[in-house]
Amino acid sequence: MLCQGYLCCRFFSRGFYSCHWTDSSDQTRKCRCLLFSAVTLMSLLSLCWLYMCFVMSNDQQDFNEELFKFLNLWVNGFMVLVIISAVLVGYCILLLLFALIQVASGEQLLLHWFHKIVFCFGVIFVTVLVLVISIKWTEEWQAIPTSLQATAPFLQFGAVGALTLLSPFVFQRVHLAKPRSKVLIAVVFLVVSVVIFLCPLLILSPCLIHWEELPEKPKLIGHRGAPMLGPENTMMSFNRCLECGVIAFETDVQLSKKRIPFLMHDHGEGFLLRTTNVKDKFPNENFSNSTNLTMAQLQTLNAGEWFLKTDPYGTVSLLSEEERETARNQTIPSLLELLKFAQQHNTSVLFDLKGENQENDAQDTVETILKQGIDQRLILWLPTSGRDNAKMRAPGFIQVYGNESERAKHNGHYLNVKYSMLKMEKIRDLRKQNVTVNLWVVNERWLFSLLWCAGASSVTTNACHLLKEMDRPDWVLAPSTYMIIWILVDVSSALIMMALFHWTKHCLCLQESNANERELFLTRIG
Repeated sequence: MLCQGYLCCRFFSRGFYSCHWTDSSDQTRKCRCLLFSAVTLMSLLSLCWLYMCFVMSNDQQDFNEELFKFLNLWVNGFMVLVIISAVLVGYCILLLLFALIQVASGEQLLLHWFHKIVFCFGVIFVTVLVLVISIKWTEEWQAIPTSLQATAPFLQFGAVGALTLLSPFVFQRVHLAKPRSKVLIAVVFLVVSVVIFLCPLLILSPCLIHWEELPEKPKLIGHRGAPMLGPENTMMSFNRCLECGVIAFETDVQLSKKRIPFLMHDHGEGFLLRTTNVKDKFPNENFSNSTNLTMAQLQTLNAGEWFLKTDPYGTVSLLSEEERETARNQTIPSLLELLKFAQQHNTSVLFDLKGENQENDAQDTVETILKQGIDQRLILWLPTSGRDNAKMRAPGFIQVYGNESERAKHNGHYLNVKYSMLKMEKIRDLRKQNVTVNLWVVNERWLFSLLWCAGASSVTTNACHLLKEMDRPDWVLAPSTYMIIWILVDVSSALIMMALFHWTKHCLCLQESNANERELFLTRIG
């Protein structure tokens, strides 16, 4: 029965791997090694790319917005990317499994031409996307070291498990190989094992702390309001993020033809296309600058219908009919509307300027705020342009700096940077110096947990309704506890592999003995 199962496994493995349902012809050793290496490398490459997709998931909205600029059409391109990547990984891992079965059963590795085509597609697919990220989205690479501080302990446990599962195939080749090859295979496997077993010595994570050392939970700042619960940069969106207990609204400011500040993130050519019905309202116009329109014209545009049609975050289904109707009737707000709303709820406003002439825009924005008598302490002034004028005209503004060198130069106490631009140790050091550190844009639980452990003061987020529900980081481990788990996992793996080494040797000896007895029996009856 066991023999039948073994033969059946060999039969299907040979068929799916090479589409040869009978014993394949001989193949050169060199070609066999090259094909197996290609399958292994492609599996590792696809796994690394899928991990990159995991890292980029926090910034997927940025990816989709950039894709909109290219296509002038809203597509959830990131989800398409993830689906293709996941299918590619599953395909490669399955093929690697079949390749290992082929090797273990002594079959030749005749890779079918269809698999070769898929491999070529996979290499081209990953290469093109890596080049696109390297050219258009370089800062995303900086997020990888940050992500590893959250995932490295678990990746190491997974690598130990994978190594243990693969070890029987390696041990079989060691036992069957010639003396020189046997030494080479054994040395390579030993080196890889030592690296995987000992890599926790290099793992540093802010979440490897005692619970009593955990800093307070970072405060939340609504990125363009609550864009998952209402159209971004609309009064509905800012109203919804109040429900999350945010301490500030983050928004983007541009100036109209008559120098009235209004809220809009996209800028440059086609800046109204993504979030308004400008194409329907002004079909023969192609506005490329905010100063092409008056505030009256801007407020005739619908700024909410797009949210219901495109469902950019997949959250429209969470809205009630009343909320959908509210979203459907949103318009572009002026900065003054938001400031009055913020003052009413004692909430700060953090904004950046998106116009081309930022020096003049900064002056006009300061003038607008001062004329209306808005409490200066609610203004978190981020623009570098016009900062000196803002300090002089409105000394009550809180000056927020967009990079650490500028903050240090002015001895500022407020820093607002992308989450991947600061090392976790630096965040802790700044906290000790009583510097308020806000990090943007943080949407995923794993990233929020990491920054919580590091001691971030606040985060700007699209997902305030999700992060507000977290009452603790996803994981926190005392260093001593992690060390015990690490040692137990490594020792258990080493013991299992030692047992597997002797088991494979015993099985091969048994097979050889059975083969000799069968040959002797055939000789006698012959």
